[in-house]
Amino acid sequence: MTLISMFEDAVQHYGNKSALAHKPKGGTYEDISYTEFGTSVDAFSQGLNGLGVFKGDRVAILSENRPEWAISDFGILKVGAISVPMFSTLTAAQVGYILKDSGAKIICVSTEKQLEKISTIRGEVPTLEQIIIFDTIEDEIPEGAIQFQAVCELAGEEIERAASEDDLATIIYTSGTTGNPKGVMLTHANFISNVQACKSLIDVSETDVLLSFLPLSHVFERLGGHYVPLFSGAKIAYAESTFTVAQNMKEVAPTVMLSVPRLYETMHERILRAVQEGSPLKQKIFHWGVSVGSAVSSAIQQGKKPPAVLQLQQNIADKLVFAKLKEATGGRLRFFVSGGAALPQFIAEFFHAAGILILEGYGLTETSPVISMNHPEKWKFGTVGTAVPGVEVQIAEDGEILTRGPHVMKGYFNNAAATAEVIDADGWFYTGDIGIIDADGFIKITDRKKNIIVLSNGKNVAPQPIESALVQSPFISQIMVIGSERKNLAALIVPNFDALKAWASDSDTGGDIDTSDLSAMLQTREVQQHIQSEIRNQLTDFADFEQVRRFTLLEKEFSQEDDEMTPTLKLKRNVIIEKYGDVIEGMYPEDA
Repeated sequence: MTLISMFEDAVQHYGNKSALAHKPKGGTYEDISYTEFGTSVDAFSQGLNGLGVFKGDRVAILSENRPEWAISDFGILKVGAISVPMFSTLTAAQVGYILKDSGAKIICVSTEKQLEKISTIRGEVPTLEQIIIFDTIEDEIPEGAIQFQAVCELAGEEIERAASEDDLATIIYTSGTTGNPKGVMLTHANFISNVQACKSLIDVSETDVLLSFLPLSHVFERLGGHYVPLFSGAKIAYAESTFTVAQNMKEVAPTVMLSVPRLYETMHERILRAVQEGSPLKQKIFHWGVSVGSAVSSAIQQGKKPPAVLQLQQNIADKLVFAKLKEATGGRLRFFVSGGAALPQFIAEFFHAAGILILEGYGLTETSPVISMNHPEKWKFGTVGTAVPGVEVQIAEDGEILTRGPHVMKGYFNNAAATAEVIDADGWFYTGDIGIIDADGFIKITDRKKNIIVLSNGKNVAPQPIESALVQSPFISQIMVIGSERKNLAALIVPNFDALKAWASDSDTGGDIDTSDLSAMLQTREVQQHIQSEIRNQLTDFADFEQVRRFTLLEKEFSQEDDEMTPTLKLKRNVIIEKYGDVIEGMYPEDA
């Protein structure tokens, strides 16, 4: 069994049902059936073969999510080649490194902008023979480049399934925060074991619709938002961009959706902001609705049926408070899935109070990716669920999470030494995450092992729980806790600017502080004291050495564009520490 055989079975079984949907610029969503999808894959695979692509060759993909990405993926697999997906946000230099390291023979690019990146580094990649362009280019096409449609029209022989389950399907380069990325080698068998494990726990069927906006180049979306739904007969609609997700949700009305925590945090922030701007009566109704929803959620989590009176109150709260939230998701959502980073527990609890379940899972690129997950029949907030079928998990003496099974990668491409560092002789993969397994088998992640802060007094501090607690403040949007080899903790804080401005201009709270100059406002004694109070209130349950004693308010959000976040929106801590080095030193004058 291979990914391409599973795909061909799906095409045969689901035929004229919609497989993909995309929205051309200025248009409306258009569907592509499973049959049409399969025909395009056949044509593209024959075209690749005509270009000289054979089993074992590497073919890179540098593109945003779109039908051509999916067609290319299966077309590459069908000829027995190996895909090398890349984030569309990578720089030309980063793309060049991956092309050289992987020895890619061909690269598929989405737009003229991506084509320009390749043009600048092409001379540095001796293995690169051809560029395939998804968009139609009106100007003259560069030498050694060809349009996607022209590839599909190349005369070629019918391709037989060239790969076996133990063959490589892809090499995914990790978006590491330090050093050069490593190429993770995943086989057909790696993915199939994960697909089967996930499908056994979550019922995805031909009645489901998914909105895909996380990069397909990331293994989380590749598995959960690409292979699982397609092998289940579901329909995948591609968001126009990360900036249009809210609008596309209303248009597509997804039943299932995958995201990283930042989307849920942003939705939560917007809801609270709208409440703050409402009348006292609306605020009172909102908080009543949340309290009712929380009581219902609590009963469900304890395996109890909510009392009849509470259910009646829930129906009222649903109409008065939560109807608009559900409408904003399209009105058909069965559940969200969260991965890629830690989901703050209070976010999951808030959405469940509103009647929307967020199922958090856990995994890494090296594990295809799913190690554990919560699912509709068995979940616990604040955890990443239980190990999926076929996967072993244990905790090492130092607290590191280890896993073993058919999901573990074949190794790092061209890097046997790095492979030996993370996979031991017994097949256990060392995840680099610290965690625990509770009495019910649920896994709780404490932090990344490399993120643990060691204070000058020898105390070990995991920053993630502290950061998760602090972002519960409506006035804190992003935060990074620091303090390695220092006496105490400090933090770089990005405030929720709208909430803070509203507080500052209210005579009953901030005292009519001038909000026209953001920099000046953040430095006022009142704002500084208010944030300090928020920090103190959110950390009441933490030990003395886990308290954040100093902080700096930043005027700009951490972003992927500024290289401060990975494509899955995790903080690049080393990059941020280097960038704000002077600011950090200023918070520790005694060390100067």
